[in-house]
Amino acid sequence: MTFAYPYLLYLLLLVPALFGLWFLSRMARRRKLRRFGNPAELEHLMPDASKYKPAIKITLQLLALACLIVAVARPRAGEREEVENTQGIEVMIAFDVSRSMLASSTDDPGGISRMQRAKFILNRLIDKLDNDKVGLIVFAGEAYTQLPITTDFVSARMYVDELSTDMVPTQGTAIGSAINMSINSFTADKDINKAIIVITDGENHEGDAIEMASYAKSLGIEVDVIGVGSIKGSPIPLDARRGEFLKDETGAPVTTALNEAEAKEIAKAGGGEYINGSGNKAVDNLIDRLDHIKKSDLRHITYKASAEQFPVFIWLALFFLLADALVLPRKSGWLKKYTFFTKKTTDNDR
Repeated sequence: MTFAYPYLLYLLLLVPALFGLWFLSRMARRRKLRRFGNPAELEHLMPDASKYKPAIKITLQLLALACLIVAVARPRAGEREEVENTQGIEVMIAFDVSRSMLASSTDDPGGISRMQRAKFILNRLIDKLDNDKVGLIVFAGEAYTQLPITTDFVSARMYVDELSTDMVPTQGTAIGSAINMSINSFTADKDINKAIIVITDGENHEGDAIEMASYAKSLGIEVDVIGVGSIKGSPIPLDARRGEFLKDETGAPVTTALNEAEAKEIAKAGGGEYINGSGNKAVDNLIDRLDHIKKSDLRHITYKASAEQFPVFIWLALFFLLADALVLPRKSGWLKKYTFFTKKTTDNDR
Protein backbone atom coordinates (compact mmCIF):
# COMPACT_ATOMS: atom_id res chain seq x y z
CA MET A 1 0.00 0.00 0.00
CA THR A 2 1.22 3.48 -0.87
CA PHE A 3 0.05 6.92 0.23
CA ALA A 4 -0.46 10.14 -1.72
CA TYR A 5 0.57 12.19 1.32
CA PRO A 6 2.70 9.86 3.46
CA TYR A 7 4.01 12.70 5.65
CA LEU A 8 0.51 13.04 7.15
CA LEU A 9 0.96 9.63 8.77
CA TYR A 10 3.15 11.34 11.37
CA LEU A 11 -0.15 12.55 12.81
CA LEU A 12 -0.69 8.96 14.02
CA LEU A 13 1.70 9.85 16.83
CA LEU A 14 -1.24 11.75 18.29
CA VAL A 15 -2.96 8.43 19.04
CA PRO A 16 -0.49 7.15 21.70
CA ALA A 17 0.00 10.71 22.96
CA LEU A 18 -3.72 11.19 23.53
CA PHE A 19 -4.00 7.76 25.11
CA GLY A 20 -1.14 8.66 27.48
CA LEU A 21 -2.89 11.90 28.46
CA TRP A 22 -6.13 9.99 29.05
CA PHE A 23 -4.32 7.39 31.18
CA LEU A 24 -2.67 10.13 33.26
CA SER A 25 -6.05 11.80 33.79
CA ARG A 26 -7.53 8.50 35.02
CA MET A 27 -4.62 8.06 37.43
CA ALA A 28 -5.11 11.61 38.71
CA ARG A 29 -8.82 10.87 39.22
CA ARG A 30 -8.02 7.81 41.29
CA ARG A 31 -5.59 9.77 43.46
CA LYS A 32 -8.26 12.38 44.14
CA LEU A 33 -10.76 9.68 45.09
CA ARG A 34 -8.30 8.21 47.59
CA ARG A 35 -8.30 11.53 49.43
CA PHE A 36 -11.94 11.00 50.28
CA GLY A 37 -11.58 7.43 51.47
CA ASN A 38 -11.16 3.82 50.44
CA PRO A 39 -11.97 3.52 46.69
CA ALA A 40 -13.72 0.16 47.34
CA GLU A 41 -16.07 1.85 49.81
CA LEU A 42 -16.63 4.87 47.53
CA GLU A 43 -17.86 2.60 44.72
CA HIS A 44 -21.14 2.17 46.59
CA LEU A 45 -21.62 5.94 46.44
CA MET A 46 -21.26 5.87 42.62
CA PRO A 47 -23.35 2.86 41.59
CA ASP A 48 -23.68 4.00 37.94
CA ALA A 49 -19.96 4.69 37.38
CA SER A 50 -18.47 2.07 35.06
CA LYS A 51 -14.89 0.87 35.42
CA TYR A 52 -14.50 -0.32 31.86
CA LYS A 53 -16.61 1.91 29.59
CA PRO A 54 -14.27 4.93 29.71
CA ALA A 55 -11.50 2.69 28.37
CA ILE A 56 -13.83 1.34 25.69
CA LYS A 57 -14.88 4.85 24.65
CA ILE A 58 -11.35 6.24 24.42
CA THR A 59 -10.33 3.18 22.40
CA LEU A 60 -13.18 3.74 19.93
CA GLN A 61 -12.39 7.45 19.67
CA LEU A 62 -8.70 6.88 19.05
CA LEU A 63 -9.45 4.20 16.45
CA ALA A 64 -11.73 6.67 14.65
CA LEU A 65 -9.00 9.32 14.78
CA ALA A 66 -6.41 6.88 13.40
CA CYS A 67 -8.72 5.90 10.52
CA LEU A 68 -9.37 9.55 9.64
CA ILE A 69 -5.63 10.30 9.58
CA VAL A 70 -4.98 7.32 7.31
CA ALA A 71 -7.87 8.39 5.05
CA VAL A 72 -6.50 11.95 4.73
CA ALA A 73 -3.11 10.46 3.73
CA ARG A 74 -4.99 8.80 0.81
CA PRO A 75 -3.93 5.15 0.88
CA ARG A 76 -3.68 3.37 -2.46
CA ALA A 77 -3.44 -0.30 -3.21
CA GLY A 78 -3.89 -2.63 -6.16
CA GLU A 79 -3.72 -1.74 -9.84
CA ARG A 80 -6.34 -1.46 -12.52
CA GLU A 81 -6.59 -0.52 -16.19
CA GLU A 82 -9.04 2.04 -17.50
CA VAL A 83 -10.19 1.95 -21.11
CA GLU A 84 -11.99 4.96 -22.55
CA ASN A 85 -13.45 5.06 -26.05
CA THR A 86 -13.84 8.50 -27.58
CA GLN A 87 -14.61 9.95 -30.98
CA GLY A 88 -11.90 11.98 -32.73
CA ILE A 89 -9.29 12.24 -35.47
CA GLU A 90 -5.51 12.30 -35.67
CA VAL A 91 -3.96 15.71 -36.36
CA MET A 92 -0.31 16.31 -37.23
CA ILE A 93 0.79 19.93 -37.03
CA ALA A 94 3.71 21.02 -39.21
CA PHE A 95 5.14 24.21 -37.68
CA ASP A 96 7.46 26.53 -39.60
CA VAL A 97 10.51 27.54 -37.52
CA SER A 98 12.52 29.13 -40.32
CA ARG A 99 14.22 32.47 -39.70
CA SER A 100 11.56 34.32 -41.70
CA MET A 101 9.14 33.54 -38.84
CA LEU A 102 10.98 36.20 -36.80
CA ALA A 103 9.57 38.89 -39.08
CA SER A 104 6.54 40.90 -38.05
CA SER A 105 3.16 39.28 -38.59
CA THR A 106 1.67 42.71 -39.43
CA ASP A 107 2.54 45.60 -41.74
CA ASP A 108 4.35 47.25 -38.83
CA PRO A 109 7.99 46.03 -38.78
CA GLY A 110 7.93 46.34 -34.98
CA GLY A 111 4.74 44.33 -34.58
CA ILE A 112 4.32 40.90 -33.01
CA SER A 113 6.46 38.31 -34.75
CA ARG A 114 5.08 35.55 -36.92
CA MET A 115 6.54 33.03 -34.48
CA GLN A 116 4.62 34.51 -31.56
CA ARG A 117 1.44 34.72 -33.58
CA ALA A 118 1.82 31.13 -34.78
CA LYS A 119 2.46 29.84 -31.24
CA PHE A 120 -0.63 31.69 -30.03
CA ILE A 121 -2.71 30.08 -32.77
CA LEU A 122 -1.24 26.65 -32.02
CA ASN A 123 -1.98 26.91 -28.29
CA ARG A 124 -5.59 27.86 -29.01
CA LEU A 125 -5.86 25.04 -31.51
CA ILE A 126 -4.62 22.46 -28.97
CA ASP A 127 -7.20 23.76 -26.48
CA LYS A 128 -9.91 22.99 -29.02
CA LEU A 129 -8.72 19.45 -29.84
CA ASP A 130 -10.41 17.79 -26.86
CA ASN A 131 -10.81 14.16 -27.93
CA ASP A 132 -8.37 14.08 -30.83
CA LYS A 133 -4.78 12.91 -31.07
CA VAL A 134 -2.13 15.47 -31.91
CA GLY A 135 1.50 15.41 -33.04
CA LEU A 136 4.03 18.12 -33.87
CA ILE A 137 6.57 18.45 -36.70
CA VAL A 138 8.97 21.38 -36.88
CA PHE A 139 10.60 22.36 -40.16
CA ALA A 140 12.85 24.89 -41.80
CA GLY A 141 15.33 23.61 -44.39
CA GLU A 142 14.66 20.14 -42.93
CA ALA A 143 11.82 18.57 -40.96
CA TYR A 144 12.01 16.90 -37.53
CA THR A 145 9.49 15.14 -35.33
CA GLN A 146 9.07 17.18 -32.18
CA LEU A 147 6.13 15.30 -30.60
CA PRO A 148 4.82 11.90 -31.79
CA ILE A 149 1.08 11.48 -32.14
CA THR A 150 -0.43 11.50 -28.65
CA THR A 151 -3.41 12.43 -26.48
CA ASP A 152 -1.13 14.11 -23.95
CA PHE A 153 -2.09 17.74 -24.50
CA VAL A 154 -0.12 18.87 -21.43
CA SER A 155 3.10 17.74 -23.08
CA ALA A 156 1.98 19.27 -26.37
CA ARG A 157 1.63 22.70 -24.75
CA MET A 158 5.07 22.34 -23.18
CA TYR A 159 6.59 21.63 -26.58
CA VAL A 160 4.82 24.64 -28.08
CA ASP A 161 6.38 26.91 -25.46
CA GLU A 162 9.85 25.69 -26.49
CA LEU A 163 9.43 26.38 -30.22
CA SER A 164 12.07 28.70 -31.66
CA THR A 165 13.92 29.40 -34.89
CA ASP A 166 17.07 27.81 -33.44
CA MET A 167 15.59 24.31 -33.45
CA VAL A 168 16.54 23.46 -37.03
CA PRO A 169 20.11 24.33 -38.09
CA THR A 170 19.42 24.21 -41.82
CA GLN A 171 17.59 27.30 -43.02
CA GLY A 172 14.86 27.23 -45.63
CA THR A 173 11.17 26.32 -45.75
CA ALA A 174 10.79 22.68 -46.76
CA ILE A 175 7.01 22.36 -46.56
CA GLY A 176 7.03 19.24 -48.73
CA SER A 177 9.38 17.43 -46.34
CA ALA A 178 7.22 18.46 -43.39
CA ILE A 179 4.08 17.07 -45.06
CA ASN A 180 5.89 13.84 -45.94
CA MET A 181 7.12 13.39 -42.37
CA SER A 182 3.63 14.14 -41.06
CA ILE A 183 2.20 11.40 -43.27
CA ASN A 184 4.69 8.91 -41.86
CA SER A 185 4.01 10.02 -38.26
CA PHE A 186 0.38 8.91 -38.14
CA THR A 187 -0.61 5.61 -36.57
CA ALA A 188 -1.08 2.61 -38.86
CA ASP A 189 -4.80 2.41 -38.04
CA LYS A 190 -6.57 2.92 -41.37
CA ASP A 191 -9.97 3.32 -39.72
CA ILE A 192 -8.99 6.64 -38.10
CA ASN A 193 -9.35 9.76 -40.20
CA LYS A 194 -6.34 12.07 -40.33
CA ALA A 195 -5.47 15.69 -41.09
CA ILE A 196 -2.29 17.74 -41.47
CA ILE A 197 -2.19 21.41 -40.47
CA VAL A 198 0.70 23.46 -41.83
CA ILE A 199 1.42 26.72 -40.00
CA THR A 200 3.79 28.81 -42.14
CA ASP A 201 4.43 32.11 -43.83
CA GLY A 202 4.16 30.27 -47.16
CA GLU A 203 7.64 31.05 -48.45
CA ASN A 204 8.34 27.57 -49.73
CA HIS A 205 11.94 27.07 -50.88
CA GLU A 206 11.30 23.57 -52.21
CA GLY A 207 9.18 22.62 -55.20
CA ASP A 208 7.54 19.46 -53.90
CA ALA A 209 5.01 20.91 -51.40
CA ILE A 210 2.05 20.77 -53.78
CA GLU A 211 2.96 17.25 -54.93
CA MET A 212 3.23 16.01 -51.32
CA ALA A 213 -0.08 17.63 -50.41
CA SER A 214 -1.68 15.90 -53.38
CA TYR A 215 -0.13 12.60 -52.28
CA ALA A 216 -1.54 13.07 -48.78
CA LYS A 217 -4.98 13.66 -50.27
CA SER A 218 -4.70 10.40 -52.22
CA LEU A 219 -4.16 8.63 -48.89
CA GLY A 220 -7.30 10.20 -47.44
CA ILE A 221 -5.38 12.77 -45.38
CA GLU A 222 -6.57 16.35 -45.54
CA VAL A 223 -3.98 19.15 -45.62
CA ASP A 224 -4.98 22.56 -44.23
CA VAL A 225 -2.71 25.61 -44.21
CA ILE A 226 -2.66 28.55 -41.80
CA GLY A 227 -0.73 31.51 -43.19
CA VAL A 228 0.95 33.98 -40.84
CA GLY A 229 2.60 37.23 -41.85
CA SER A 230 2.00 40.32 -43.95
CA ILE A 231 1.54 40.15 -47.71
CA LYS A 232 3.36 43.50 -47.99
CA GLY A 233 6.52 42.05 -46.54
CA SER A 234 8.64 42.76 -43.46
CA PRO A 235 12.38 42.72 -42.68
CA ILE A 236 13.82 39.84 -40.65
CA PRO A 237 15.19 41.12 -37.31
CA LEU A 238 18.49 39.84 -36.01
CA ASP A 239 18.53 42.03 -32.91
CA ALA A 240 15.24 43.82 -32.41
CA ARG A 241 16.61 45.98 -29.57
CA ARG A 242 19.40 47.37 -31.71
CA GLY A 243 17.28 47.58 -34.84
CA GLU A 244 19.50 45.15 -36.73
CA PHE A 245 17.92 43.27 -39.63
CA LEU A 246 19.07 40.53 -41.98
CA LYS A 247 20.72 41.91 -45.10
CA ASP A 248 21.59 40.45 -48.46
CA GLU A 249 24.99 40.53 -50.18
CA THR A 250 24.47 44.12 -51.30
CA GLY A 251 23.70 45.29 -47.78
CA ALA A 252 19.99 45.80 -48.44
CA PRO A 253 17.51 44.52 -45.81
CA VAL A 254 15.97 41.17 -46.71
CA THR A 255 12.17 41.33 -46.71
CA THR A 256 9.86 38.38 -46.40
CA ALA A 257 6.17 38.35 -47.27
CA LEU A 258 3.32 35.92 -46.71
CA ASN A 259 2.93 33.91 -49.91
CA GLU A 260 -0.82 33.37 -49.84
CA ALA A 261 -0.93 32.14 -53.43
CA GLU A 262 1.44 29.26 -52.67
CA ALA A 263 -0.31 28.46 -49.37
CA LYS A 264 -3.68 28.31 -51.12
CA GLU A 265 -2.30 26.00 -53.81
CA ILE A 266 -0.93 23.61 -51.15
CA ALA A 267 -4.26 23.56 -49.30
CA LYS A 268 -6.19 23.02 -52.55
CA ALA A 269 -3.92 20.14 -53.59
CA GLY A 270 -4.37 18.58 -50.14
CA GLY A 271 -8.15 18.80 -50.27
CA GLY A 272 -8.11 21.22 -47.36
CA GLU A 273 -8.58 24.92 -46.75
CA TYR A 274 -6.33 27.94 -46.47
CA ILE A 275 -6.92 30.20 -43.47
CA ASN A 276 -5.27 33.55 -42.87
CA GLY A 277 -3.82 33.46 -39.35
CA SER A 278 -4.17 37.20 -38.78
CA GLY A 279 -7.94 36.91 -38.36
CA ASN A 280 -9.47 36.71 -34.89
CA LYS A 281 -11.53 33.69 -35.93
CA ALA A 282 -8.71 31.78 -37.60
CA VAL A 283 -8.74 28.93 -35.05
CA ASP A 284 -12.54 28.76 -34.94
CA ASN A 285 -12.66 28.54 -38.73
CA LEU A 286 -10.09 25.75 -38.70
CA ILE A 287 -11.97 23.81 -36.00
CA ASP A 288 -15.16 24.13 -38.05
CA ARG A 289 -13.23 22.70 -40.97
CA LEU A 290 -11.92 19.77 -38.92
CA ASP A 291 -15.39 19.09 -37.55
CA HIS A 292 -16.46 18.16 -41.07
CA ILE A 293 -14.02 15.26 -40.98
CA LYS A 294 -15.75 12.11 -39.82
CA LYS A 295 -14.78 11.19 -36.30
CA SER A 296 -13.51 7.70 -35.62
CA ASP A 297 -13.28 5.62 -32.46
CA LEU A 298 -10.06 6.40 -30.64
CA ARG A 299 -9.23 3.86 -27.96
CA HIS A 300 -7.52 5.62 -25.10
CA ILE A 301 -5.93 3.28 -22.56
CA THR A 302 -4.70 4.76 -19.33
CA TYR A 303 -3.18 2.89 -16.41
CA LYS A 304 -3.70 3.81 -12.79
CA ALA A 305 -0.79 2.78 -10.62
CA SER A 306 -3.17 2.07 -7.76
CA ALA A 307 -6.75 2.39 -6.65
CA GLU A 308 -7.85 4.77 -3.92
CA GLN A 309 -8.60 3.06 -0.59
CA PHE A 310 -9.48 6.06 1.59
CA PRO A 311 -13.27 5.41 1.49
CA VAL A 312 -12.69 2.19 3.47
CA PHE A 313 -11.05 4.12 6.30
CA ILE A 314 -13.74 6.80 6.20
CA TRP A 315 -16.39 4.14 6.74
CA LEU A 316 -14.35 2.54 9.53
CA ALA A 317 -14.00 5.91 11.26
CA LEU A 318 -17.75 6.45 10.97
CA PHE A 319 -18.39 2.99 12.44
CA PHE A 320 -16.13 3.67 15.45
CA LEU A 321 -17.75 7.07 16.05
CA LEU A 322 -21.24 5.57 15.95
CA ALA A 323 -20.14 2.82 18.33
CA ASP A 324 -18.69 5.45 20.66
CA ALA A 325 -21.99 7.36 20.61
CA LEU A 326 -23.89 4.19 21.56
CA VAL A 327 -21.58 3.34 24.46
CA LEU A 328 -22.66 5.42 27.47
CA PRO A 329 -20.07 6.25 30.16
CA ARG A 330 -22.26 4.81 32.95
CA LYS A 331 -23.17 1.21 33.64
CA SER A 332 -25.84 -0.44 31.55
CA GLY A 333 -28.93 -1.18 33.57
CA TRP A 334 -29.40 -4.70 32.28
CA LEU A 335 -25.80 -5.60 33.21
CA LYS A 336 -26.00 -4.45 36.82
CA LYS A 337 -27.23 -7.84 38.05
CA TYR A 338 -24.18 -9.58 36.59
CA THR A 339 -20.73 -9.65 38.10
CA PHE A 340 -18.01 -10.76 35.70
CA PHE A 341 -14.79 -10.05 37.52
CA THR A 342 -15.59 -10.41 41.29
CA LYS A 343 -16.66 -13.41 43.29
CA LYS A 344 -20.11 -13.12 44.81
CA THR A 345 -19.95 -13.52 48.60
CA THR A 346 -22.35 -15.73 50.59
CA ASP A 347 -23.33 -15.85 54.23
CA ASN A 348 -20.98 -18.85 54.76
CA ASP A 349 -18.04 -16.73 53.44
CA ARG A 350 -18.60 -13.91 55.91
